[in-house]
Amino acid sequence: MRRFVMLVAAFLAMQSPLMADDWKELFNGKDLTGWKGFPELWSVKDGAITGYTKDGKLPKGNSFLIWDGVVKDFELNVKFKIVGGNSGIQYRSKVVGKPEDFVVGGYQADIDGSKGMGFFGILYEERGRGVMTNRGAKVWVDPTGAKYELPVTDPAELLKAIKVNDWNEYVIVAKGNHLTQTINGKVFAETIDFQKDKRAAEGILAFQIHAGMGEMTVQFKDVKLKTLTDAKELTPESDPIPKEAKKK
Repeated sequence: MRRFVMLVAAFLAMQSPLMADDWKELFNGKDLTGWKGFPELWSVKDGAITGYTKDGKLPKGNSFLIWDGVVKDFELNVKFKIVGGNSGIQYRSKVVGKPEDFVVGGYQADIDGSKGMGFFGILYEERGRGVMTNRGAKVWVDPTGAKYELPVTDPAELLKAIKVNDWNEYVIVAKGNHLTQTINGKVFAETIDFQKDKRAAEGILAFQIHAGMGEMTVQFKDVKLKTLTDAKELTPESDPIPKEAKKK
């Protein structure tokens, strides 16, 4: 009987869609092992990755702390806090120019600590196509790069979910060309990218300090990554752009 129970338990464990071993901790809570950036901007304080600038005068413009790894199809869970300024989480991105300059381009889940929080939660493509998906919208990017937007949730209502100057949780899911950004359990932006010559299927992760925003502090902790293996590419045939979506 005991052997039977053990076999059943083992079988159930194998069938579980989310096992503890599926998640990889990207930050050890003590130092920046596995991450690279300008040491005068990035450190570890109170058990969190901390980016700080007093005046926003960054020598190479927007600056990044880059994880030493590559992501493809994944789910990323990160707790973050921002006071002032602007930041973001780069994913499926690439280093631009010299590696020692810590400049990155690619998909960015925006974090906006400025007064109006206007960019909070949007999908922005750093050094690329710019604003991809506004807060509260689902966007289809057609093969030519044209964007079709379908409003889903009131952007102002979504901002009410943000804990200002406090800890929040970002969840980013990238499966094929389908990207979803969720903050505190609310979907802020969803994107289907059909533009094959511009989109990225894989790349690096990084955290941003935005230049020219004055004094700011951004922190990250509990950085967890899960690799996904069942992703399928969406096509205009499998997921057609709805007629009610408006061209931007």
